[in-house]
Amino acid sequence: MSKKETKSFILRVDADTMNAIEAWAADEFRSTNGQLQWIITEALRKAKRLPKKRGERKEERGEKSLPDVEEA
Repeated sequence: MSKKETKSFILRVDADTMNAIEAWAADEFRSTNGQLQWIITEALRKAKRLPKKRGERKEERGEKSLPDVEEA
């Protein structure tokens, strides 16, 4: 399995919002960065903006996808 490439960027957030994110992260036992990643991923998933994963389309139609088999 390959590692996902990550990109860094600066995010400006007002103090009240940041305090709320930090408290939420603590409640979920996540880092603030991990919580922000989760929030963004969930928003993208709900908006159907994430790229389709391999085999996901068949499963959405109720079909079973075959497991990946490595040849010897």
